[in-house]
Amino acid sequence: MTNSRLINSENNTRLFRRLALLTVIVVYVLILIGGIVRSTGAGMGCPDWPKCFGSWVPPTEISQLPANYQEIFGAKLKGEVEFNAFKTWTEYLNRLFGAFTGLVIFGTLLASIPFLKRDRPVFFMSLLAFLLVGFEGWLGSKVVSTELAPILVTLHMLLAIVIVFILLYVMARSFVGHVSVEEINHKKFINKWLQWTLLLSLLQVLIGTQVREAMDVAIKEFGEAGRAQWINSLGLKFYIHRSFSILILGMHVGLVYWLRKNIASRGIIFQLSSALLILLLIEIATGIVLAYLKVPAFAQPIHLTLATVALGLQFVVLLLINANQVFKQSLVTQLENR
Repeated sequence: MTNSRLINSENNTRLFRRLALLTVIVVYVLILIGGIVRSTGAGMGCPDWPKCFGSWVPPTEISQLPANYQEIFGAKLKGEVEFNAFKTWTEYLNRLFGAFTGLVIFGTLLASIPFLKRDRPVFFMSLLAFLLVGFEGWLGSKVVSTELAPILVTLHMLLAIVIVFILLYVMARSFVGHVSVEEINHKKFINKWLQWTLLLSLLQVLIGTQVREAMDVAIKEFGEAGRAQWINSLGLKFYIHRSFSILILGMHVGLVYWLRKNIASRGIIFQLSSALLILLLIEIATGIVLAYLKVPAFAQPIHLTLATVALGLQFVVLLLINANQVFKQSLVTQLENR
């Protein structure tokens, strides 16, 4: 490969890495905003989709709506619609940021085009992420039209996690040959431990979405004045979710222990796994705040976002531990081009 081609290749790779990292951050911010929408009860702030109260720019006060707006929009949702400017604009800004996220992912897709000649999976996985974001937007419209149906809310969350995993994969793949990964003893055992940790953590997040659905029922039943009763009325799902966190913590403590014992040098895998444990402790702390401080609204989106960030870190550590196998094609291609 000539020097000019090598320089162009490096520049393209550097641009792609930056865009991929930006995209991951933007997706996590979108998840945080989605958590804010849920915690403030703003999910139905816009009763229609893609417009909001029939307009591309939502109203700021009830006088801007027709007198029979409840009849018009309530018919779509088979229920009563109450206008609340804060909830309406919270949901609308969530949609706008979702559209922005789609544009950023499209930029990442464009930046991945040069990889068609040297590492095709980067391009095709970027394309898949872009297509899934479009599907995620459609799924979001169904969440609205079904009045936050529990199964669709859970699928919406699961798909967001899948998109994050795909973006982390292509970003990690683009770093092949540029990041040194420490050697690990007993890799097979640690792999299995990490895989189970990831699987159980994902299950915990999905259970958490079901607990949030039960919370919506409690809010409707007791109202804001009965906030102290919300947690007590959540039932078995909440206690499973709370108890399961002890198992998740134990799995992470075990992961860090086995890595400390089997890694000769404290490189990127060791650092990420240690950060993962700290992140999990903070997440559990926010869960305790939710359970014992009457479910403060600020803690809910933080709790959810930390859970998804932890899943992302687990996935990256898993990729790095198995880099030689997962990114074998990319390594061979780079050696051939040198």
